[in-house]
Amino acid sequence: MKAALLTGIKKIEVREIPEPELTTDTDVLVRVGAVGVCGSDIHYYSEGGIGDQIVRYPFIVGHECSGTVEKAGASVRRLKPGDRVAVDPAIVCGTCDQCLAGRPNTCRRLLYLGTPEQLSGALCERIVVPEENAFLLPAELTLEEGVLVEPLTIAVHGLKLAGEPVPDTVAVLGAGPIGLSVLLAARAAGVRAVYVTDKIDSRVEAARKAGASWAGNPDREDIAARMRSLSPEGLDAVFECCGDQSAFDQAIDILKPGGRLLIIGIPAVDRISFDIHVLRRKELSLHNVRRQRFSVREAIDLIRNKKVDVRFMATHTFALAEARQAFEIAAGYRDGVIRAIIRP
Repeated sequence: MKAALLTGIKKIEVREIPEPELTTDTDVLVRVGAVGVCGSDIHYYSEGGIGDQIVRYPFIVGHECSGTVEKAGASVRRLKPGDRVAVDPAIVCGTCDQCLAGRPNTCRRLLYLGTPEQLSGALCERIVVPEENAFLLPAELTLEEGVLVEPLTIAVHGLKLAGEPVPDTVAVLGAGPIGLSVLLAARAAGVRAVYVTDKIDSRVEAARKAGASWAGNPDREDIAARMRSLSPEGLDAVFECCGDQSAFDQAIDILKPGGRLLIIGIPAVDRISFDIHVLRRKELSLHNVRRQRFSVREAIDLIRNKKVDVRFMATHTFALAEARQAFEIAAGYRDGVIRAIIRP
């Protein structure tokens, strides 16, 4: 079968590789129909790694994916050939202390699609995953919507971590697919005011159209001053979705005392910093959001029930042979791209 492999920094080659095979009776063989080019994929493409996760070439990335079941193991009961599925890329052990505590997203032996030293990715024609990682897509959902289930699951999980009841006022710093998904999930959950920022004007406009109470570009105005004018007492929660130091600084500035900072973005550097005096005086809480936890079906239902519409994020579509072009457009934030989709 064909696959798009990273072969060096900013190098991708389409090659023939062996077909995958079912290894256990609980596996399914999925013909990959669509793959999203995620921010983490861009890190691997542009920088060769994220922290200590270093790419060893050649390597296949890609974890946001959907497709069609071609073959099912003998013990598979929920799926059959022909079923269209969204894939949860996190394969967990189910037996460690984290899994038993209901925290599979921090599984001690977690294996993630398209992650160095873990699992090969989905930028190929077929993959094999456990049945429990393949979620049936309703007939009315497209494969592109199936790809966008994955970032929406992170948003749903992050919103749960913001506490109950849902926050009244929220800022989303960074309007890529994750940040826009947080906006959609927050609106669906009943958050009264959602303010969104991004340094790319087309994404600011996308946030406005998607329901942001206000959206702006931090390169063009004083974001903190504007948000203080909109919510003088400060915000209940801020979702940092870009991994930028300036966004962390803005977050602690605009949070109200007792507010919560949810960290979703992946910084390009190994360390970030905070003004500890502001943190302690306001008694702010910091919460890292590690992917998602039991949120896939909920995300699918949000799309199926038309509580959210993710389709506007699938802005560009490419064939597998055009994978490098897809990565270049996504890495350069060119042509109004939000999520580039590759169709193997």
